[in-house]
Amino acid sequence: MTTLRVFGLGIVLTMAALSWAFTCSAHRYDRVIAGISPLDPRHFPRLTLITVGTGGAFENLDRRGPAMAVALAGRIVLVDAGRGVSEALRASGIPVSQPDTVFLTSLLPENTVGLDDLLLSGWLDGRKQPLRLVGPPGTTELARALTAGHQRGVAAAARARDLPPAAARFHAIEVAGGWSERLGELAVRAGEIPGGPLEALAYRFEWRDRSAVVGSAGWGLGALEDFARGANVLVHELVLVPTPELAAQSPLEIEPETARREAALHTGIDEVGALARGAGVETLVLVRLQPPPVYDFQLTSQVDDYFDGRIVVATDGDEIRP
Repeated sequence: MTTLRVFGLGIVLTMAALSWAFTCSAHRYDRVIAGISPLDPRHFPRLTLITVGTGGAFENLDRRGPAMAVALAGRIVLVDAGRGVSEALRASGIPVSQPDTVFLTSLLPENTVGLDDLLLSGWLDGRKQPLRLVGPPGTTELARALTAGHQRGVAAAARARDLPPAAARFHAIEVAGGWSERLGELAVRAGEIPGGPLEALAYRFEWRDRSAVVGSAGWGLGALEDFARGANVLVHELVLVPTPELAAQSPLEIEPETARREAALHTGIDEVGALARGAGVETLVLVRLQPPPVYDFQLTSQVDDYFDGRIVVATDGDEIRP
């Protein structure tokens, strides 16, 4: 009897092991297929923000480079295109060919390093028209240089795959504060953010009575406050930079001058809270987080000392409806 029980137990354990192995294989298969299968274009019945990439200038396995999608109906536009933008779009369930316009807040590298990836991945994915690129002075030169750098390879791929070469190019437009346009029901305005090392813009997106402002520059906060006044949502960076005094005492041996320079480029906890309060927004969405928090309350418990509205510590792929 004992032998039969041991035998039966062995069969059960063997079946369990095989079932576990097949389950793991099926899960891995699903993950692989999800990473390469075609995505259907997404449709949004109301204005929606997708925090495609919430990292900053430095590499981070958990947060891709800065990229914010603004979606309405079947149209999706991006604000900035940082590192890993194509993979970030897929992770958000957005076909890489669906965004037809990129609005650049500035030409700082963290905002632009994913542009050629987005351009060429979207081309291979079926985009038929040039990718619109809207940004401050220098945008046209950047677009021309990126296109020229890939010209030989694009020409070869176009011949080999019978793809339209024009769709592997940018249609660049340089704008300044006060510029505006309508994309169907979506209204877009640019606001100048002065006082930094280069030209910078914020963008305001409006649909019916809802509005969202996406900024990035850590300087010119007074101008951004005026531009964002009354918006439902403000998307902005939060960077924890020690004061020169604290930097001098830090065990990490941070140079006080380095801390001073970083502070001039970025928005701290008290500044971002005061910015949102002064603009009178309902929701503050925090992105470009440096360093990224382990828990959201590490930031919200401090920002809410300055701002009483809703605070969202965004992660890649979050969807926010103003």
